[in-house]
This record gives sequence, C-alpha cells and structure tokens, in this order.
Amino acid sequence: MTNTLHRYGSPESFQDDFIVFIRSSKGRNEIGSVPKLKAFLQTALRHRPVTISQYRRGSTVRPSENLNPIVHWRRPVQDLTPEQIIEAITEDHTVAAIFDTAEAMEAFLRDVKAAGWGLSVNVAGLTGETHACARRAGICRHSVEYSLGFEGALDRLPERPVLELSTMCGHSMVSPNLARKMLDLVREGRRTPEQAAATLGRFCSCGIFNPTRAIRLLEAARGGCR
Repeated sequence: MTNTLHRYGSPESFQDDFIVFIRSSKGRNEIGSVPKLKAFLQTALRHRPVTISQYRRGSTVRPSENLNPIVHWRRPVQDLTPEQIIEAITEDHTVAAIFDTAEAMEAFLRDVKAAGWGLSVNVAGLTGETHACARRAGICRHSVEYSLGFEGALDRLPERPVLELSTMCGHSMVSPNLARKMLDLVREGRRTPEQAAATLGRFCSCGIFNPTRAIRLLEAARGGCR
C-alpha cells in the first residue's frame, strides 16, 4: 500500500503527476541500501524531476522552526537543492522522484531497470499511462493498487479545488483550510501560484507533493476557471 494513491481529481488533472519511489525490505536487503538510494536520486536528476524527496524529511521545500505568522511569506520558493537532499541521506528509508511528463518518467524507468539495484520500485500515476510506460521500458508490472475514493457523507468533504491540493500529501499533513487559504490568496493576487505551492509543499513531510500540478491548479483558480 502506498500513500500516493489517494490524490483526488479527474483523470485530466493528473496529466503532469508521476511519482517513482524506491525502498528496501526490512530484514532482507536494507543493509548497504544507502548508496543505492543516492544513486536512484542522482539518476532521476538526469531526467529533470520537478522535485525529489526523502521520506520523513520532505523535498526541496521544508518546514521552518521559526513559526511566526509571516515566516512563509518571506521565504524563497526553494529551501534546499536536490544535491543537498541526496547528500543528507545517511540511513535507509524511502526516497522518491516526482515527474511532470510521462516521457521523463519512462526514460527514468529505463535507467532504473538497467541499474538493477535489487530494491522495490513503485510508480504512482494513472494506471493506463504508467502501465504503457513500464511496458515500453521493458518492465513487466507484477501488481497494481487502486484507490476507491471517498464513501459516506460526501457533503462533509471540502470543495473539489481544495481536495485536489490537500490530498497531494498522502499523510494528510496539508490542511484543507491551508489549501483553501492559498486558493483565496492567489485569487486575490496576494500570492503567486509558485509561492502558494511552495507554502503547501512545506507541510508534506514525505515530500510527494507535486509543485507543478499545484501551480497549474492554482493558476486555474486565479483565472476564475474553478
């Protein structure tokens, strides 16, 4: 099971959202995995991912210990470079690369297959698209997982634009209220989509928040299309 399954939106809204992550199996192959995790991310950088991440450490945008009310408004869009993230990997855990085109993901999968690191690799995205990319890369998919969506009192859910942003963190660390606030600030011209996406991404501790998709969704809100 992966927390990347629970993103919300129409199929068209995932046109620029592809996640590839790698992890070891505890008690089987975690010993000596750190160089492989670093090599995975270094290989990913050759294909221009929108961001890379370490589980529990986040991506190129990070939270701040200085929790005053205006801290996020004065920060740069990026807090760390991808190279700094890779250098900071010192223990075994999940790492991921997020891409905004199927072509980039497919090219990366070819390199992953050729490297043969012997660790588990998972791809999250639209099933048809990811299956086709894997097949062209010479990978035989051995399993597939689906998210069945929401059930119950759906009228209590946040509105669709909010859910599309907040569910990009599979651990629910991006508050719907914060997503709603960012949408309002962008519509009012007080924040750019890039600034709002960076603010939201800082709360995603696993780092799978896709800033490219977030910027596109926020741009649509600014244009009055949502």
